[in-house]
Amino acid sequence: MRVFRGVHHPELASACALTIGNFDGVHRGHQAMLALLQSEARHRDLPTCVLTFEPHPRDYFAAKLGKPEMAPARIATLRDKLAELERCGIDQVVVLPFNDALASLPAQDFIRQVLIQGLGVGYVLVGDDFRFGAKRLGDYATLDAAGRAQGFDVARMLSYEVHGLRVSSSAVRDALARGDMTAAAALLGRPYAISGHVVHGRKLGRQLGESSPGAADGFRTLNLRFTHDKPAAQGIFAVLVHGLSPEPIPGVASLGRRPTVEDAGRVLLEVHCLAWPLGPEGGYGKLARVELLHKLRDEARYDGLDALTAAIAADTAAARAFLAAHAAERRQTTRDRI
Repeated sequence: MRVFRGVHHPELASACALTIGNFDGVHRGHQAMLALLQSEARHRDLPTCVLTFEPHPRDYFAAKLGKPEMAPARIATLRDKLAELERCGIDQVVVLPFNDALASLPAQDFIRQVLIQGLGVGYVLVGDDFRFGAKRLGDYATLDAAGRAQGFDVARMLSYEVHGLRVSSSAVRDALARGDMTAAAALLGRPYAISGHVVHGRKLGRQLGESSPGAADGFRTLNLRFTHDKPAAQGIFAVLVHGLSPEPIPGVASLGRRPTVEDAGRVLLEVHCLAWPLGPEGGYGKLARVELLHKLRDEARYDGLDALTAAIAADTAAARAFLAAHAAERRQTTRDRI
């Protein structure tokens, strides 16, 4: 999959089958739309293309109005969104910067400059609530009329439901906000995960828990940055870490701003591995993917490092218990399938 920033690239395909949206989370509704896009593209002998935006348009307007509460909680980083789009078989992704110029671009100019001149669309697939252009005045009817006049096909996909629930990014955010990781996984079609390169932290974990049973080296952690201020999920989780060893590494993780730590403020995913197969280098610089399988509790502020250490020890025990039961359930499911 090829990724382009903006539409002015000579290596962009001269024609494409396109869908447009934010695709936060790339949930099952998105996946169904992308599968339909691929089918239509094959019939037209066109490459598939996703047009998406960064920042999220609602992030842009929240900052513009000075109302950060209007910005949506973010399910996925741009890295994770692109990775899921690639897994869905998309040929190319165009990331448009959502800025003043784009926000003020009239719908007809968006069609002409971006869709026709920039991307050479032969087919466009949108959702049933699709709006675009300055003041969101463009809609499906606007796009369909332009397609008739300019010679490209336009289609609209209705809502996708699972067990009677409309699948949407808002529904995923709600599930993550209440810590229902099972519901989130059902909406996403996979366990909720965050990926990133392992970065250096304050090394505080090595100082903690030195007298705790099973923590002779302290609570060493892998640190991954979450590049948005409002992650949809926050709290303490039982997790599996992929990409750093042949087998997934079980762990307990904190996702949030670490209210007890001095440099709290930036969002960080800190994972204490229940086994440490990484050696002294700690996996720094490697790309890891952390599946958040079960929420243990919300973040909390503690009066000193001793109280924090005791909480981490309790979380570690709870995570071990959950992950042992989870592994046993998976083994039983595998046997049942055989």
